[in-house]
Amino acid sequence: MSAFALTDEQRAYVRQVREVAVQSLVPLAEQGVEGRVNRPLLEAMGSHGLLSRLFGPTGRSAAAMELCLLRETLATVCTDAETALALQALGSYPFVLFGNEPVAERYREGVAAGTVVASFALSEAEAGSDAAALGLRAEPEGEGWRLTGEKTWISNAPEADVYTVFARTTADARARGITAFVVAGNAPGLTGQALDMLAPHAIGRLTFDGVRVERADVLGEVDAGFKVAMRTLDVLRPSVGAFAVGMAQAALDAAIEHTTSRQAFGGVLSDQQAVSHLLAEMATRVEASRLLVYAAAAAYDAGAAAELLTRKAAMAKLFATESAQFVVDAAVQLHGARALQRGHLLERLYRDVRAPRIYEGASEVQRTIIGRSLTQAATSERAEQA
Repeated sequence: MSAFALTDEQRAYVRQVREVAVQSLVPLAEQGVEGRVNRPLLEAMGSHGLLSRLFGPTGRSAAAMELCLLRETLATVCTDAETALALQALGSYPFVLFGNEPVAERYREGVAAGTVVASFALSEAEAGSDAAALGLRAEPEGEGWRLTGEKTWISNAPEADVYTVFARTTADARARGITAFVVAGNAPGLTGQALDMLAPHAIGRLTFDGVRVERADVLGEVDAGFKVAMRTLDVLRPSVGAFAVGMAQAALDAAIEHTTSRQAFGGVLSDQQAVSHLLAEMATRVEASRLLVYAAAAAYDAGAAAELLTRKAAMAKLFATESAQFVVDAAVQLHGARALQRGHLLERLYRDVRAPRIYEGASEVQRTIIGRSLTQAATSERAEQA
């Protein structure tokens, strides 16, 4: 990819993904039940090779740009398929990138085929944005641990087949006392409950009643699980922005189609200056968001320094999700009451677009990350010059 455009190969890939989504995924998505994992949809994505692309040519890497292209393209056509793919990535990247080979091998093939549903279990009732405040306990027992406590607002819970779980192994140590584990969905002592949320995909609460985990189930190192979570989010945050760009593009396309055909005030609606200016603002925000997302993904794939990746990922997620909220809301306003009817594209997008400003780090957290990164860089530069 050049600084400002996709390559011919990438454009061909986008067309291929869009064709698969329109012909094969949309019908399966429409048959799904809101708030439940759509396993036929996942398996179809696996059979078309979309999920295997999450893990790179070696099966042990993450290609950020490819993930962004997948998510943006799917979001313009089928947000159910986009979300299903994204949750497979989020749930599996920790054990693919940080797990030992037996752990990665145990689940990777099923995740890629769509027959194994993955989940990322980080959030708790008292530890949402403050992820370092986790309370789920990992109590030592022999060569392993027992997990006791709760997780909540966990995507794909309680139906997932495998969870990446973050638990406290050292008390009162904040981020330095958290360990990441891989836990089977049918582990003894693990139960769950579905939550009825505005977002239409499966979200639930998990209860751990002495769930046994072994040393081989540790992802990364003991007490270094926070790093696993943050490095995973560095990959996923630009792609959350890509999801937002896809939704915003779908809303913009719908707004242009509607306003250029809707008769009002003696002409088409788009002839009104207020409308054309709003369309211009929407389009500009979509394009700016897309460029930020691609820049962050390209930096990750090029192996940029961790602190730079974190800042770029935060910028991409922040701007793209906030812009998508504006664009979708504006498209609803331009359509009027028809956009609020159940089943309308914009009614669905209006519900889908809200959650990305919260999950994987709320917008306020992204601003904190960006601001801290900038001030720390300036302080370090002055120290080096002194």
